[in-house]
Amino acid sequence: MLDQPRSLLEFQRDFPDDAACVRYLAGRRWPTGFVCPGCGATRAYELVGRRLWQCAACRLQTSLTAGTVLHGTRLPLISWFWAMYLAATLNTGISAQQLRKQLGLRRYETAWMLLQKIRRAMVNPGRERLSGEVEVGQTWVGGSQETVDRGRPAIDGKALLVAIAVEHHGHTLGRLRMEVIRDESGATMTDFVLRNVAPGSTLHGEIRAGHNRLLADGYRHRPRSERQLGRAGGEASVVPGVPRVASNLKTWLRGTHRGVGADHLDHYLEEFVFRFNRRFYPMAAFDTLLGLTSKVEPTAYPQLRGPLPGDGSPRRRGRSTGSTRLDRRVAADAEGAG
Repeated sequence: MLDQPRSLLEFQRDFPDDAACVRYLAGRRWPTGFVCPGCGATRAYELVGRRLWQCAACRLQTSLTAGTVLHGTRLPLISWFWAMYLAATLNTGISAQQLRKQLGLRRYETAWMLLQKIRRAMVNPGRERLSGEVEVGQTWVGGSQETVDRGRPAIDGKALLVAIAVEHHGHTLGRLRMEVIRDESGATMTDFVLRNVAPGSTLHGEIRAGHNRLLADGYRHRPRSERQLGRAGGEASVVPGVPRVASNLKTWLRGTHRGVGADHLDHYLEEFVFRFNRRFYPMAAFDTLLGLTSKVEPTAYPQLRGPLPGDGSPRRRGRSTGSTRLDRRVAADAEGAG
């Protein structure tokens, strides 16, 4: 296994061509050696140039990229590796337009597809829930907002509400979780906490009506406002993390991507969380990303683009349908109940 590249020059040295990428992926897919999925034999012949291994016993051909985020790709593997490296290690990430120029791709849609598939590989289905001291809150993303009484924004109906949970390790922020939610109700936030924070953790933030279930399930609560989070008894206490994370998220969306459509915001949140949780080890993030590719179901291009606009008009680049995964999940549940 190659050591993790620590610079662009080392990355270029380790992965000069597609052959090097094939060797690396084969090592990640079969770390103890090839095993035939048909008969279990351990001897195989590589069909050079086709990314296929043929079992020496039963002659079954196995694709290196089948069942991964690279499934069915016609792009050179070196393009995928560079895209993953740039997406994982740059502090600000990279937009599809920037990636198209850096890789010399002819079409914007190709670069966009690359990044969308990479974002889906950033979520480890078996990741552990947050624990310890965890701050919980929400923020509005998108739409035009005007400040009104008590500093709360007036929402124009186009903004989406995002729930945030972040660990505190002393004065340092730990792991992060974010997702689009429907409202600020106690039931919604309780569901978010149960899925993302382990029982026994101490929750910092406002507990609303309906949160009693969290206390019954073993969560502890310290009701502090954002101002109180920063100072308690005249001494620094828990640094408010939710406002800081929310500010960084919005700056990233505006600065790198110039805004994101509602139907894709979930996946951009996952990218932000992935990079935030690995911010101290950016080079290791690239290796982790490649390791996760074998755990992600392949996604067809029409699925990546999302649903058609609700008014039946043709889809065009940059147009948001206003539909999120949350809306589609609720609609599917309603259809199943009917």
